[in-house]
Amino acid sequence: MANKTQEYLAKVRKKTGFSDYKISQEYDINQSNLSKYKSGKAALSEMHAWLFADILRINPAHVVAHTKLEHAKLTNNKSKAKFWQEQIEKLENSSESIKIEIAQINPIVGDLNNNTQTIIDRSKEAYESGVHLLVFPELALIGYPPEDLLLREGFIDQVESKIEYISSQLPEDISVLFGAPERVNGCLYNSACLLQQGRTHTYHKQCLPNYGVFDEKRYFEPGTSSFVFECQQSKIGVVICEDAWEAGPVAAAVNQGAKTIISLNASPFQLGKHQQRIKIIQQRVAENNVNFIYVNAVGGQDELVFDGGSFVMNASGKITHQLPFFQTLIHSLDTPMLHDTNESIEKIIYDALVLSTKDYVQKNGVFNGAVIGLSGGIDSALTLAIAVDALGAEHVQAIMMPYEYTSSMSLEDAQAQASSMKVDYHKINIHSMVDSFNAQLSPLFAGADTDTTEENLQARIRGTLLMAVSNKSGKIVLTTGNKSEMAVGYATLYGDMSGGFAPLKDIAKTLVYRLANYRNSIDYVIPGRVIDREPSAELAPNQVDQDSLPPYDELDAILELFIEQRHSVKYIIKQGFNQQTVERISRLVLSNEYKRRQSAPGPKISNNAFGKERRYPMTSKFQP
Repeated sequence: MANKTQEYLAKVRKKTGFSDYKISQEYDINQSNLSKYKSGKAALSEMHAWLFADILRINPAHVVAHTKLEHAKLTNNKSKAKFWQEQIEKLENSSESIKIEIAQINPIVGDLNNNTQTIIDRSKEAYESGVHLLVFPELALIGYPPEDLLLREGFIDQVESKIEYISSQLPEDISVLFGAPERVNGCLYNSACLLQQGRTHTYHKQCLPNYGVFDEKRYFEPGTSSFVFECQQSKIGVVICEDAWEAGPVAAAVNQGAKTIISLNASPFQLGKHQQRIKIIQQRVAENNVNFIYVNAVGGQDELVFDGGSFVMNASGKITHQLPFFQTLIHSLDTPMLHDTNESIEKIIYDALVLSTKDYVQKNGVFNGAVIGLSGGIDSALTLAIAVDALGAEHVQAIMMPYEYTSSMSLEDAQAQASSMKVDYHKINIHSMVDSFNAQLSPLFAGADTDTTEENLQARIRGTLLMAVSNKSGKIVLTTGNKSEMAVGYATLYGDMSGGFAPLKDIAKTLVYRLANYRNSIDYVIPGRVIDREPSAELAPNQVDQDSLPPYDELDAILELFIEQRHSVKYIIKQGFNQQTVERISRLVLSNEYKRRQSAPGPKISNNAFGKERRYPMTSKFQP
């Protein structure tokens, strides 16, 4: 049999870096006894067994039982040897208390250096607080989604190097689980990487999502095997995100002895998504009578925003821990946390827009703030509030660009909001610029009637001015258009569509009003008249949006059925909507695809967002 005393002494040497002499001096162990321990002639005394267990951060009962068995065998006491062997077997068949921490972090795609350091730093902190297992989200090392970075020559080489570096930096007595790609025999896998006792183990994601915003089959091969590991005598199975949405992977891990399942996730936010997660995990728990730990990423990444909301569910299907949404934090499962999930839809969406705007601006590292064309209307008012909450008032600039159709109400309300939110505010009158453009164009337009060309010219001049300020100041232009406008093309290409990020891109007009009222319930910053007045682009005399569009509640209801739910025109008409209106709106949606292709990215909050998720041809004769 292996001599456990010698094994424990070797581990103490390695852990402390002390020589035997130093161990003797530091821990007041008689050198004669230490010499016997080293040679295997004596087993640890009970006191020294407890001392070594404390140094090694392991259960003292295990150390005592092993050394008692060793002593019984050295003294040929068969009855005691049998007794202590039975105690060891009992200990090994029962789970030790295990301390697990969830690392709900916000990685940056491709930022291997900082993501690596985050994993190392959080792991060392966890070790110092006695954590046995620290769990990070899916692809935490490289961020999600990495897209075609995975196809670049040398990228996976760097990933492999970082995993080796992390392993070299971690204490052996903590287990760390994080997501990273793994290359095996020329195949790439979306993997979970377990670093434990100086060794690296991996699990390959079996179910690869390839719908909506996901296209993992473009990059990864599916795994075929389950993965179950032990930590503190607890048997833990690992799955990754989509694996839990299918019955097979969890059941296979349980069949291999797992009593707890840990799922690593990079699950993006959309309305109702968290309730779907809870329902799915409850199914897996009920099917397998297993505890479940769901760890999700947080943060904005281009058009996606990850909401966190990590949780733990016991084998009875009860949530025992619920972490907050849209917050980065490290949380020990020793400490109860039940964040309220009954928050209003408006709060949840607003938090998503703030985080996605903050991360887009800050993670790119090339912008020092944001500049917004503040018109006095509801869309720019809400965008300004989001920008200030995301970046701080000192990093936001608002510019009002009036023309002859701009009302005094718009001027007053824009200045009032800029003042209440304490942002840098400027006014640039565009009269002379519009006049100059019209004068230069008049020979070309001779004999033609005035139409939207002249209206769009105003918007394009404003867009040019905002981009000039952006170039000079280093601030990104936040476009202010909403989903309803983008759906039907009620926006000017190279005009009010100019900019780098569109916080309201997936927000219907009716929802814009709800979000504005929600923001004012926290702190009254958007003038009431902005919310109450009839919406207008103010590009023509006495113009209101309803001159060109149906009322927004009707428009948004039609768009919900046509875009989000993908229903046919015939179906929508049967729901009681006017046939001509539905046919016109559907034509506008399809014919303005070319505009949306050129629009700024914005955060997805619906189940069919423009951009990465909803992909339609620009040239098409399809009639819905």
